[in-house]
Amino acid sequence: MTQAGGAAGEADFAPVLTLIRQAQSRALHRVNRELIGLYWQIGEHLQHKTEADGWGRGTVTVLAAWIAQEQPDSRGFSAQNLWRMRQFYETYSQHPKLSAVLRELSWTNHMTILSRSNSEQEREFYLQAAIQGRWTQRELIRQMDGSLYERALLSPAQLSPVLQAQQPAAPGIFKDSY
Repeated sequence: MTQAGGAAGEADFAPVLTLIRQAQSRALHRVNRELIGLYWQIGEHLQHKTEADGWGRGTVTVLAAWIAQEQPDSRGFSAQNLWRMRQFYETYSQHPKLSAVLRELSWTNHMTILSRSNSEQEREFYLQAAIQGRWTQRELIRQMDGSLYERALLSPAQLSPVLQAQQPAAPGIFKDSY
């Protein structure tokens, strides 16, 4: 390909494609953060309504139908998903240290962790690991099926012999696998 100012080729175009992909990735990340924030707020609202006004499954089903009527192009607001939003809020609202990281994962990964974890510590472990590893849902499921949490609990921290000799308390300090 030639231009008036000289030849331009794929090597010249590749940086532009990289910029486009980076911007798309950032945009998707921001959209995800907003969605998780929205789901948190809906969950909080539902939690307060169930406690204060006695909302139950019937009311939430009516709410889901109303949302579908008012916002016909919106998806993800079925009665079942609204209850999941409430569960999401209920599960993490008492753990302020986790609230900062919740927006870093996709909703699908959150639902996988909520439905498959047996304890608060296991949920926190998989939240942190999935964020750090930027796991897809498939990878998260693979790690959970492989019992990564249990294996991490059973295996001692890998510390250098030099560090252990210099700091005998190091294994206790570095026990936290995060």
